[in-house]
Amino acid sequence: MRHLRGLSAALLVLVISAIAVAPGDAAPEGQMIWAVHTTLVPAWFDPAEIIQQTPFMVLSATHDALVKPMPGKSMAPGLAESWSASPDGLVYEFVLRKGVKFHNGEPVTAEDVKFSFERYRGIFAKTLKERVATVEILDPGRVRFRLKQPWPDFMTFYGTRASGAGWIVPKKYVEKVGDDGYKKAPIGAGPYRFVSFTPGVELVLEAFDQYWRKTPHVKRLVFRVIPDHATRLAALKRGDADIVYLISGELADEVRRTPGLALKTVFPSNHWLSFADQFDAKSPWHDKRVRLAANLALDRQTLNEAATLGLSKITGSIVPSSFDFYWPAPPYPYDPARARRLLAEAGYASGFDAGEFFCDLQVCSWGEAAVTHLKAVGIQLKLRPFERAALFKGIAEKRYRNVVYLFSGASGNAATWLEAFAVSGGTYVYGGYPDIDGLFREQAAELDRAKREMILHRMQQLIHERAMFAPIWDFAFLHGVGPRVEESGLGLLAGYGFSAPYEDVKLKGK
Repeated sequence: MRHLRGLSAALLVLVISAIAVAPGDAAPEGQMIWAVHTTLVPAWFDPAEIIQQTPFMVLSATHDALVKPMPGKSMAPGLAESWSASPDGLVYEFVLRKGVKFHNGEPVTAEDVKFSFERYRGIFAKTLKERVATVEILDPGRVRFRLKQPWPDFMTFYGTRASGAGWIVPKKYVEKVGDDGYKKAPIGAGPYRFVSFTPGVELVLEAFDQYWRKTPHVKRLVFRVIPDHATRLAALKRGDADIVYLISGELADEVRRTPGLALKTVFPSNHWLSFADQFDAKSPWHDKRVRLAANLALDRQTLNEAATLGLSKITGSIVPSSFDFYWPAPPYPYDPARARRLLAEAGYASGFDAGEFFCDLQVCSWGEAAVTHLKAVGIQLKLRPFERAALFKGIAEKRYRNVVYLFSGASGNAATWLEAFAVSGGTYVYGGYPDIDGLFREQAAELDRAKREMILHRMQQLIHERAMFAPIWDFAFLHGVGPRVEESGLGLLAGYGFSAPYEDVKLKGK
């Protein structure tokens, strides 16, 4: 900790300084190809519109943030070389890195920081806008955030992948081309610049040799959309892709057995079933016994073996086990006989039609297995698969009811996670419980870490006791890596599912 030049004496300085790596002498070379598992959409090129975490697969290449996770650090300097917080927790000040430019040559300034924050309309826009009083430009290289009240999670939201609000876009360019124009030709300050995008086919990026941290090793990155697991694996084996995302089951085992290929495992996300109608007194899901029966009907270990070779971590919580303030809820056992008894006690001895089961296309294989398990105890559901962007948009708009297969790989802690998924008013929340909401408000104003932890643990206990959700697993992402790759970027960032930082990826002999 040290005082920053120009700060008032009232500030207690909590300063994190960057250790900049001088750009390397070697020019970027070669091309690295990713086979991605989901459709890329233009909304993912704009950090202002993040409503779930998969877009960081692209944003981490084309954009940069004031503060962000980096190898070995959950929160590290980026476009800001340092930052500070006042003793009362009401003021945060950022000093921008000198000489940093956007891909069009314009300098990154405090004006861009203020503009990007005010323009942000993603998953936590309401939370941030309600709690930040003003964003003040002190000079082109310094910006100050004033909060309305102490908020211990401000930097968790702003300085990690929890929201995307700290990722900076060029004000003049965005105002010139408009939001739609920006999605067609995005300009950021990241290690790679946008070259071309063919919807449903591929995204092409090229190294930005003026990137502040280091010159990227690889000249060109190509992200090809290949939704089918077997087709992705075939591309890897042919050498048409260097890295393939999300290979599951027997195909993942084939990667492991194939000479020259490597299977990389990371744990970036938690998966669970959300009972969207539990707050409707007329719905069967309003009865805790029905929700508990659904939990007992799921044979999670069998799902785990089939989907990820048993490498995922069975959990009893929707909160990732790596997060601060996590409470280790005991996993629900597989007990279909008890599930049927609970349904009978709730008045559904013959089962019931539970409507539709909404899921992302990429999880439909084990979503379908979950539907089969639920059907075996009498809970009848019809599978409704959607493309990822449409699914999460529909959930955020509360259009999908009944049962929803949810997952997220967001950064944060237990408080930020529960705010999005379990507290009234959250982006993916269809209702809430007054006591849980009250505990959340209490912890949000508590600056004592030990007291916050007690409150957040109690919230998680209540969520588990009420069987609000059906947690499935801390999901193991199984990725395939080809023989040309020296550094895939997979696993360099703790709790992140994809390659990053992109300036660190490297081909052999390059």
